[in-house]
Amino acid sequence: MSRWLIIVGLALVVLGIAWPYLGKLGLGRLPGDIRIERESFTLYLPITTSIIVSLALSLILWLFRK
Repeated sequence: MSRWLIIVGLALVVLGIAWPYLGKLGLGRLPGDIRIERESFTLYLPITTSIIVSLALSLILWLFRK
């Protein structure tokens, strides 16, 4: 269990460092991502981006299990 927590923690650090570069790829601005801007607030729902990230992580974990 502790090994998995360390791996997840390192993955989050790597993702945090890579986040500015991933933004240049277009993640977060895909068709299907909902953004509502008003004077006092902004609501952002990255539905399509979440689906793509989920599919990619599922594929990676599936490959590691084999």
